[in-house]
Amino acid sequence: MMFTLWMTSSSSCAAVTCSERKTDYAFEMASSNIRYGEGVSREIGMDLQNSGARNVCVMTDKNLCRLPPVKAVVESLANCGVPFKMYDSVRVEPTDGSFKDAIAFAKRGAFDAFVAVGGGSVIDTCKAANLYSCHPDARFLDFVNAPIGRGKPVTGALKPLIAGKGPPRDVAVLAMLYRCLGDPPDGINFEPPPPVPTTAGTGSETTGVAIFDYEPLRAKTGIASRALRPTLGVVDPRHTLSMPARVAANSGFDVLCHALESYTALPYHQRAPCPPDPVSRPAYQGSNPISDVWARHALRVVAKYLKRAVGDPEDAEARSAMHLASVFAGIGFGNAGVHLCHGMSYPIAGHVKTHKADGYNVEHPLVPHGLSVVLTAPAVFGFTAPACPERHLDAAQILGADVSRVKPSDAGAVLADALRRFLFEMRVEDGLAAVGYRKEDVPALVRGTVPQERVTKLSPREHSEEDLTRLFEASMKLY
Repeated sequence: MMFTLWMTSSSSCAAVTCSERKTDYAFEMASSNIRYGEGVSREIGMDLQNSGARNVCVMTDKNLCRLPPVKAVVESLANCGVPFKMYDSVRVEPTDGSFKDAIAFAKRGAFDAFVAVGGGSVIDTCKAANLYSCHPDARFLDFVNAPIGRGKPVTGALKPLIAGKGPPRDVAVLAMLYRCLGDPPDGINFEPPPPVPTTAGTGSETTGVAIFDYEPLRAKTGIASRALRPTLGVVDPRHTLSMPARVAANSGFDVLCHALESYTALPYHQRAPCPPDPVSRPAYQGSNPISDVWARHALRVVAKYLKRAVGDPEDAEARSAMHLASVFAGIGFGNAGVHLCHGMSYPIAGHVKTHKADGYNVEHPLVPHGLSVVLTAPAVFGFTAPACPERHLDAAQILGADVSRVKPSDAGAVLADALRRFLFEMRVEDGLAAVGYRKEDVPALVRGTVPQERVTKLSPREHSEEDLTRLFEASMKLY
């Protein structure tokens, strides 16, 4: 039986859903609307004009602000007579400090809509600026995930936010506009404008998550709430063609791990605790039949097109396919969640010492997000396979392994080998040691992973600090 619910009046009722069970029994499907097509970034001005926006904040970074994606968006706004101010100081791999700077700009501007032109770093920064400008009395750690922050739920309305994927430097033009929850002015239709992504990795145009480096602990954390999720993602495949090869590779590795982790995550009906109210059900719910479809499809696209997309920047078919794969994987992990690879990646990125990544025009040391995630993948999936060997074998087969005679007990080794072979062919750095880490750094990396329980608790296999130590040690060298 199917029910349709219209919210027409307020009422109260007792929480009865989880009076007897400890784990969840349901999952939800949520995602942004997606608009895809060559040149759709030119429609953003019309979307904002239609929404009635009168004071727009455009966020990007200093690399991207000189490139065609930003020019296309700015021209679209100007042609439609939409007033805006530009913030171009987004930091690639943002920190709590860079978030706070963007938040201060947003508070001063009193904007009624936001446009993020860039990749995950830009989009996530814009999400945070929107959130805190709409909650001016909140302290920064109020909405940050526990245990680093207070993990308070987002209850107030946000302003429309347009985010869009665009071109290089780990930046995407993503246009997303959130429907205002309050009453719009007379005659104004607050239908949300679109997001336009440029890189093909984060899937941030589909998720309600904003990730940053928390510098006091030298570890990544984030803010997670469905209230941050864009209502429309504008995906313009033209903007991926200018992406440098290593940026395309690292963005693709993020897609790869999003798909693998969400497909192998703890099943939704095993996740605890069972929420006493549906509003308490987390965005990261565990693997489920709907997210599985998106994850497996994204993995197939990665297996078919990532090498081509990196090998030939002019291969429009491959670059466009990876652009869409980022969206597919984003829908998958945006509902299922990720687990150990991402949880372990946060201290890898946060503790970086001197490594400078090829293809990224930044002055600070950087281990790009996709690289920090994939370096532990062979060890992680070798570890998690006993919990769901059939899924690990399925993933290995998609990546090209012959699994016809493989025993379930060997699933982890087979997937790990398939990943190593794939990474070797993609010329990925030879493990954590190649990006500046040594065995004596492992305790700090473990300490940085422990607070990431929002994601690590979705590992299909329980783990201890000793297990994490072994996984980091095993990831020092890949080949």
